[in-house]
Parts: sequence; structure tokens; C-alpha cells
Amino acid sequence: MTRDLPVLVVDGSRSGDLDGFAREFSRLLSGYVWRGNLDALNDVLRGGYGTPDGGWVLRWTGSETSRTTLGHPETARRLERLLPDVDPSNRAAFTARLDAARRGEGPTLFDEIVAIIREHGPGGRESADGVLLELA
Repeated sequence: MTRDLPVLVVDGSRSGDLDGFAREFSRLLSGYVWRGNLDALNDVLRGGYGTPDGGWVLRWTGSETSRTTLGHPETARRLERLLPDVDPSNRAAFTARLDAARRGEGPTLFDEIVAIIREHGPGGRESADGVLLELA
């Protein structure tokens, strides 16, 4: 028997970059503002930051628009902002990732966000959180 889960809808067509997407996603949260940090997104999806208890559906409308706006250029921009704080022991790998994004290669922010969300759903390492992603 399938449970009826609450559905939270984020509209990817209303954001032009990661900051805009973070604002849109934050509209879903009760009493918490997500500012685009991917580690913090993982925490939000675990619960306790204004998401429903007991599982929920994240319906991402305008996801194809998000695929574009959170593509390689935005990925490179985010990595450039993070670069000054990268530990020297990780700088070479980080720079290689930045260079790849600048060339239009490798995973994008969209890919990373989708992967994080899917980790909290069926088959993911944190599937107990019960987050079901619907790309629309």
C-alpha cells in the first residue's frame, strides 16, 4: 500500500542561479533558510529543518530550466567562490574540478543537488529519510 506523502514543490524556472534556487527551496522550509551550501542541503533533507516528518515528495518543476541555470557556468562560479577557502592539501583536485567545469565537463550543480536528494530516497544511503524526488 502506498502512503500519501506531503508534496513540496520547488519551481526551478523562478531562479537564475544557485542563490535563486536556494531562495526558492527555502520557501519550502518552515523556520529555516538554506543558503546554497550543499553540505547543509544534506542536513536539511535528514529532517528537523522545516521539512515534513516521515517522508515527503520533492516535486522540482522547471527542472530542465534548473539543469541549464545550474549547469557548468554556475558550477564554475560556485567553485571560484569556494577556492580561497580550500585546504592546500585538496587544492590540486579542487582546481582540476574547477578547470573541468570551465571547459563544460564533469558534474554540474544540478547533478550534485539531484544526487544529494536521491541519497535520501529509495536506494540511497539515507533512504530512511523518505525523500522522493520528482523532476518535472
